[in-house]
Amino acid sequence: MKWSFQGKWIAVGFALTISLMGLVTFASLNNTTEIKQNANKVQHTYQTLNTLTDFYGAMSVAESARRGYIFLGNRQDLERYQNAVKNIQSELNQLEGEIHPSRSQQNKFAFLNSLVNQRLALLQQSIELYQKDTTALQAQTKITEDSVNIRERILPVMAEIKAEEQRYLQSSLEQSAYSIHLRILIEILGTVSSFVVVSSLWIILNRQWIKRDQIKSLESSLAQEKKIGELKVELFSMISHEFRTPLSVILLSSQLLREILEESVNAKQLKNLYRIQSSAKLMNHLLTDILTLTRAEAGKLDYKPQLINVEDFCLNLVEDLQLFGTKTQPIKFINNCQRFRTHLDEKLLYSILSNLLLNAIKYSFPDSHIYLALNSEPEATTFQVIDEGIGIPLAEQQKIYEPFYRGQNVENIVGTGLGLAVVKKCVERHQGEIFVESNVGVGTTFTVKIPHKNQASV
Repeated sequence: MKWSFQGKWIAVGFALTISLMGLVTFASLNNTTEIKQNANKVQHTYQTLNTLTDFYGAMSVAESARRGYIFLGNRQDLERYQNAVKNIQSELNQLEGEIHPSRSQQNKFAFLNSLVNQRLALLQQSIELYQKDTTALQAQTKITEDSVNIRERILPVMAEIKAEEQRYLQSSLEQSAYSIHLRILIEILGTVSSFVVVSSLWIILNRQWIKRDQIKSLESSLAQEKKIGELKVELFSMISHEFRTPLSVILLSSQLLREILEESVNAKQLKNLYRIQSSAKLMNHLLTDILTLTRAEAGKLDYKPQLINVEDFCLNLVEDLQLFGTKTQPIKFINNCQRFRTHLDEKLLYSILSNLLLNAIKYSFPDSHIYLALNSEPEATTFQVIDEGIGIPLAEQQKIYEPFYRGQNVENIVGTGLGLAVVKKCVERHQGEIFVESNVGVGTTFTVKIPHKNQASV
């Protein structure tokens, strides 16, 4: 009777354990499916934001090329304009199919499409007018003013579309986080329940027999936990990879904001907008630095040099980054360069100069000046960022390019220690050099030299 009694408990115990494991597995599979669906939604929303950003870029390129053609008569600018118009139409078609299928989003898109068509018509009118009469400056000025007015109407519409997509994105991310936490809870409850069942069997059955069964059960549980752990690693790796996509969108968005400021818009008119966006831009800048540093360490940092006007680039950058400073910390641009155009990677150059200028703003005293100097040498283009801040101790100047390293004299100034590490990687990607001269309490000068490498310039 004793063994018959034990046999009954063994059968009941194993049946209950298998049932629990089946329930846990079934719940985990359903939860995994939900997580994958949420991940697909997140990826789709990121793609929509990326398309929206590409559309901004195409609009900026079209306007820039139109002005270049009208003022300089450059046929290459006309070709750039025509290609940009094609890209605008392509991005609009793609955006129409990607945005969230809500009535509000569709209405906003229809209004946006109408405004874009109006602006493209004005740009085409400007091109045709120039081809007929190159001296019609008054008419061209009127067209430019109308184009700027339409663009000012486009900006809030795009912002509303982007904000609503971001709300959908946030909802998907929160749902994914909830699903992950729920899965962990299910696994914990399933493991605890299985352990209780096994422990109950251990009390009833023979100690030696139960010990052998417990060893087998533990081995099976460990194998299952290991498999679940591997699935978790794969899942988090996938999510981490998808999180790198919005960082590119954020970086491109910050560059597009700079390009928009080039469009003859008075920065004072956008002062309130800059104040609203400045806090978000600081976070975006940090995320961009992390992604740039990660790609650099993995040897996957893109380097795509193109012909840019370095003077315009610096002026727009100064105007953009002045938002992070104060009225008593003006950034002054000094141009000693005769080489106005050269081949550089615009994204990497933005990371270099923006990080140096942001550090200068952060570690400078009130009422001090910050300078961005541009110089041209026969073999290289040189940028200098000069401040009158707290300075860097001599003993620490060799360590400042290490990730997360911060000087001993920064006190309570908030920072991550990533900026100069990013600058170093971006300079090295250009095959350039960076030098620092600093005195504590006096100021710091960073010098970046980027060789021309036989690149054409204008």
